[in-house]
Amino acid sequence: MADNDDFQKLVAQVIDEHRGERVVAFEYLGKRYWLKQVEKLSGTMRLLKQNSTDALHKEIKVLTQLAKQGAPVPALVGAGKDYMVVEDAGATIKDLLLHCPEAHWPQILKDAAIALATLHTMQLAHGRPALRDISWCQGEVKFIDLEAHQQGKSIVSQQVRDLLVFIHSLYRYIGPRNTLITQAINAYRAAGGEFVWQKAKQFLVSWQWLFYFARPFKDMGGRDIKPVYWVLWHFRYADNNAVIA
Repeated sequence: MADNDDFQKLVAQVIDEHRGERVVAFEYLGKRYWLKQVEKLSGTMRLLKQNSTDALHKEIKVLTQLAKQGAPVPALVGAGKDYMVVEDAGATIKDLLLHCPEAHWPQILKDAAIALATLHTMQLAHGRPALRDISWCQGEVKFIDLEAHQQGKSIVSQQVRDLLVFIHSLYRYIGPRNTLITQAINAYRAAGGEFVWQKAKQFLVSWQWLFYFARPFKDMGGRDIKPVYWVLWHFRYADNNAVIA
């Protein structure tokens, strides 16, 4: 963690100027950082969400552990009882897809998929690797927002959940571009994720009855509902190189 006095003074200043703000970006010596503070909950949200201080401390602990193991996560450079500071890791893939040419999408998505497979081959899991929680900068991928990291569950079940969340997120943000998504997931499988992919396929066997039930909503359902059909589609047809829907 950073121990530079000037940096620490700047962090204290940013905290004073932005108390109550969940996430704030700032710069130091030309480099960007993010301050994340304890979320201030009110009303019923106090009952619906976990203790925000505990959530922040959990994220700090997970980030520290993953960094020690060499996982692709942002560098934690400062932390206190109600805040943490991490280095900027680049734009999220969700935002990149909105602003970069589609010709760049295949490489970005393959890089993300390979990074997820690498995380899994290290016997680690993220918890919620949606595209809004993955950053990409010049081919380097980092996993951010690790509050959903699941302690206590088997690592394989966590990795299966990771993969399903990742595929769901792909369909959520880029729609049924099945060839593009299959190419990305094939990169995941080739980079060490085949075992987890097969486990995910086995897990979904008992849920395939939803395939025909969800089919009417594949084009008209909400952004979270439509991808359910396509996730099931992927595990039905990916190995067959099918193009039907």
